[in-house]
Amino acid sequence: MSFTFEPIGIIHSCFKEKFGIPRQSGLIPEAEGQLEILPPYNRPEAFVELQSYSHLWISFIFHQAMRDAWRPSVRPPRLGGNRRVGVFASRSPFRPNPLGLSVVELQGVEQQGEQIVLQLGGIDLLDGTPVIDIKPYVPYCDAIPGARSGFAPEPPGAPIELTFAPQAEATLAQLPPQQAEQLRRLIQRILEIDPRPAYHRNSVKRRDYGMRLYDFNIRWQVDAETVTLTRIEAFQEEPV
Repeated sequence: MSFTFEPIGIIHSCFKEKFGIPRQSGLIPEAEGQLEILPPYNRPEAFVELQSYSHLWISFIFHQAMRDAWRPSVRPPRLGGNRRVGVFASRSPFRPNPLGLSVVELQGVEQQGEQIVLQLGGIDLLDGTPVIDIKPYVPYCDAIPGARSGFAPEPPGAPIELTFAPQAEATLAQLPPQQAEQLRRLIQRILEIDPRPAYHRNSVKRRDYGMRLYDFNIRWQVDAETVTLTRIEAFQEEPV
């Protein structure tokens, strides 16, 4: 038995590459994106009453984590990357079928002509992610008080002392104030949940990291307990 699914939409995300994406939705409310609905699913009647819900379930494809063969166990980052658990006891993207599920905030439904776009917050989705279904989040049945959460009982992350180097501050100063503040908060939240590989987290060696966020290249440095945002630069495509 086999099945074929068509994407109903495509995600446009602040996260342009896999590194730095929060490993669960809702961890970073400032992480925003849009879900562009594709024809023939962009019919207004399909979205009547959707705005009466605050959150949505998004079913999607891990389109950059597809492999020819699956593995029955994985190494979750929450366990330091050195302990295996069953793939079905994890939310790893490397699954027999590369399907993902996220709860996101619905910030608005926009319609311009034949185009329908859902504005989303708290996303953990890569730019270009194909979406195969949308369902409303219903708190009385989707939130289970007292449910157990295995080896990940608490959300990751902790407040950090983040210093912005002069070059990073200079770039922020050139942006409109609201955009600069939103980008500053987003960077702070991303670094609080520590996107580094698990095996780097107990290292005392100074290391440099980077990621693309919106249309910026973000660079930061971790030296023991000190985190410094060293550069924010406009992203430029590599010449072909």
